[in-house]
Amino acid sequence: MFVRTAGERDLAAVRALLVETWHATYDAIYGAAKVAEITDEWHSIASLKARLTRPNSEFLVADDGNRIRGMAFAAATTDARIVMLNQLYVHPACQRQGIGQALLEEVEASFPEARTLRVEVEEANAPAVAFYRSKGFLPAGNTADCGGGSGLPALILEKAIE
Repeated sequence: MFVRTAGERDLAAVRALLVETWHATYDAIYGAAKVAEITDEWHSIASLKARLTRPNSEFLVADDGNRIRGMAFAAATTDARIVMLNQLYVHPACQRQGIGQALLEEVEASFPEARTLRVEVEEANAPAVAFYRSKGFLPAGNTADCGGGSGLPALILEKAIE
């Protein structure tokens, strides 16, 4: 397994990973119809393609040579010392194998000026909250609008990075 920068040729596989992972994670929380609506908007090929060229960002995939097993997308905020981890997803069948850790480490290494890594997490997604807490993230507040424009509530977790 290796972590690398995503390219346009990866987008269909990344979208498939996101759709499957979102349904596995969020159908019980939001319902399948709402998850389909979100994934159609947030994880469309056009939306993913736009991330490839976003300034001050990193779009990563965990690739085993045969299949994309995980992905992450992070971007600096208006304050370059704060990076927002917008996405970190690992295929459900591949979780607990160190892929999320490898993606997280590469995100941290990709922003040498950053001092804080921030993530918004659905509070009901206990495995994700536990993952981030185990990696040193601490509660920093709440938002009523996860990702901006969703209307979904989320915990805000932050980690100091050096």
